[in-house]
Amino acid sequence: MSTPKIWFITGASRGFGREWSIAALERGDRVAATARDTSTLDDLVEKYGDAVLPIELDVTDHDADVAAVGRAHEHFGRLDVVVNNAGYGHFGFVEELTEAEFRAQMETNVFGAMWVTQAALPFLREQGSGHILQVSSIGGISAFPLVGAYHASKWALEGFSQALAQEVAGFGIHVTLIEPGGFATDWGGSSASRSAGLPAYDALREQVAEQRKQRGGTPGDPTASAAAVLRIVDAEEPPLRAFLGSAPLGIAKADYESRLATWEQWQDNAELAQG
Repeated sequence: MSTPKIWFITGASRGFGREWSIAALERGDRVAATARDTSTLDDLVEKYGDAVLPIELDVTDHDADVAAVGRAHEHFGRLDVVVNNAGYGHFGFVEELTEAEFRAQMETNVFGAMWVTQAALPFLREQGSGHILQVSSIGGISAFPLVGAYHASKWALEGFSQALAQEVAGFGIHVTLIEPGGFATDWGGSSASRSAGLPAYDALREQVAEQRKQRGGTPGDPTASAAAVLRIVDAEEPPLRAFLGSAPLGIAKADYESRLATWEQWQDNAELAQG
């Protein structure tokens, strides 16, 4: 029987964070589960006992991130899988975004993941192993109207995580960007925030809503996603990027084919700039 893994999961109160926590606990792993309100984790504590360590955490608080990761390591003695799952989606066309809305999106989705990652790295380096899962999105490599702030946050997460993967490979640490498509989580529901709309965009807003309906398809099952994540963390050589759901591959292929075609079309202009 394999040695149980020790997980640190942010945003464990619902959605992916909760389902992955349960899947890990069900197979005998141990989980430090964070949430803004730890009462949402009471049922997990009741069922799994001391295999789960609930930690109250707002990931935008740098010092609290450092303390939470340190507490988890001290409690369990090591960290094997660090999951930066806490995040939300903000809806608003770029012109509609306030500074506060844009900063808040980046604080949670980018800086929160950065602080937890930095807090975990000394422990992972010392033990010579570990796996950091950054929950990105198909929106981390493609982009659509109305969620520009969200895309900005996930593209930033993708950028520093790809660099990080190269920086820590020599220490035996893996990094994987998890890129889900549409899933039946609360991402676009009560956990989302929205900008005040400008009338000039009303027609486009209706058009985008219709396009989202046509593109949406059947949302993925967050519970089913756990099996895919367990397979990734158990792999000897896990991928840098991994889609969840059937839709992302088609979106990515269309986007990158378009990019390559445009770059090739304008290559003579690129060479003109070379001098």
